[in-house]
Amino acid sequence: MRHSWRAAALAAILLVSALSSSVPAGQKGRTDAKASAAELSEMKARIARFSPTLITADTRKLSAGDRKALAKIIEAAKLFNPLYRRQVWSGNAALFAKLAADKAPLGKARYHFLTISQGPWSQLDENMAFVDGVPEHKPPQAAHYPDDMTKAEFDAWVATLSESDKAKATGFFYAIRRGTDGKLRLAPYSEEYKEFLVPAAKLLREAAALTGNASLRSYLEKRADAFGTDDYYASDVAWMDLDAPIDVTIGPYETYSDELYGYKAAFEAYITLRDDVESAKLARFGAELQGLENVLPIDPKYRNPKLGGSAPIRVVNVVYSSGEGNAGVQTAAFNLPNDERVVAEKGSKRVMLKNVQEAKFNKILLPISRVVLSPKDRANAHFDAFFTHVLMHELMHGLGPNVIAVDGRQTTVRGELKDQFSAIEEAKADISGLWALQTLIDKGVLDKRLEQTMYTTFLASIFRSVRFGIKEAHGKGVAIQFNYLMDEGAIRYDAKTGTFAVVPDKIRAAVAKLAGEILTLQAEGSYEKAKALRDKYGVIRPEMQAGLDKLKGVPVDIEPIYPLAK
Repeated sequence: MRHSWRAAALAAILLVSALSSSVPAGQKGRTDAKASAAELSEMKARIARFSPTLITADTRKLSAGDRKALAKIIEAAKLFNPLYRRQVWSGNAALFAKLAADKAPLGKARYHFLTISQGPWSQLDENMAFVDGVPEHKPPQAAHYPDDMTKAEFDAWVATLSESDKAKATGFFYAIRRGTDGKLRLAPYSEEYKEFLVPAAKLLREAAALTGNASLRSYLEKRADAFGTDDYYASDVAWMDLDAPIDVTIGPYETYSDELYGYKAAFEAYITLRDDVESAKLARFGAELQGLENVLPIDPKYRNPKLGGSAPIRVVNVVYSSGEGNAGVQTAAFNLPNDERVVAEKGSKRVMLKNVQEAKFNKILLPISRVVLSPKDRANAHFDAFFTHVLMHELMHGLGPNVIAVDGRQTTVRGELKDQFSAIEEAKADISGLWALQTLIDKGVLDKRLEQTMYTTFLASIFRSVRFGIKEAHGKGVAIQFNYLMDEGAIRYDAKTGTFAVVPDKIRAAVAKLAGEILTLQAEGSYEKAKALRDKYGVIRPEMQAGLDKLKGVPVDIEPIYPLAK
């Protein structure tokens, strides 16, 4: 049912094609017009799934220098839209140029949805193409690897490399290209994306000269240097130490777009203003992390007796995002950096995008709760529960197995799970986040009233996330959790009303059990167990589909509008 708009338009187009030979010349134009009208209707329906939403923050407390610096930083971040599009698919830049020039109503609608998606595949429709002339499905290699490269070819090539080049080939910051001899070669991001990174670095250095905040200046200068060297370690450390009213995250970070191996980082930017009051409220969570690690529901030998440093928590309000940070479904929070060296030394930082979360809760999650939750559970969908679980989700990314030992060699969970990693890691953060909140409630750190709202709010949020599509890591992750909890009897489906409810006397045990299974397979570095878990549970079963079918009138996500970027 997710493809109903596309199916309707395609059916109309195919019908026109089949009949075209028998249609008189004078009528063919009318049938072509009908096909275009059907596609235009489809495009409008796709666009309507993203609710236009003003996203901004109060800049009046910024110094004059910081306001000027903010404008420069936003200009640098804007360069990441065309850069990221280059990473999505080899033909993406040409497609954007072609559709931007089409000023007909259908052309404008196509271009609008193309900019929302940052490419010609709809994340909400299992990454199916929504325009002609492109691969039917989003290529798993994106543009990080040659279009015609196979995994066998890559693996064989990597086996011939030096240890240093192997690290680059399987690392974040080197694309893989073909040389003139047709053989694979390393392409450092600094060269591959030079036309964007050189001007971005210039703008960041100009912003650094304008701000009066020493930590912001240090980060901007070091990040600008990294754009030219492909060595992001120093700037990641500086980002961990960033303590400024303007909170900037800009660079190559997440590896979701590399569905072949999960190695290559995509460029994104989040330009935000810090909320000191809300940040102070959440600071207490950082002090609880070692205690949570010490009681994780896994064999004690897999626990980390000493976490790698502090876990700063920043609550911020977004003023601009770009690249992968503004592609399709909007990010509500993130946990960075991904460099295991920095995490071991400094820990990781959790950034909560409060104004984005409020928009998602009010425009998406509340309407969903009124449809899919049982009537008595609807009053238990609370923003505080949503916000706190999103925070704990990000915190739990930093707990549990990370650097592990497999067959006597040191490696990482990401390296062992490869293409299975992203969805499993998102499921781990979600389910262990619920486990952690329950643990803190039992400990008296959190108000016991949260127990009444967090499971129900999470259930509604599952339907919010799975609508992103189960080809996407977060959507796949919540499908795993939903089906597992259903099988454990922790979620009950009422076929008569078509609604769902949490089963209070089973939910705690089921959450702990699933958290333990995921954390254990990560500790073991078991690709086979991760794949088996995804294959069994990462699907849309009839009960969930029945709930999704009732949500067609509810937007799936927001389409941010950034007035400060104009």
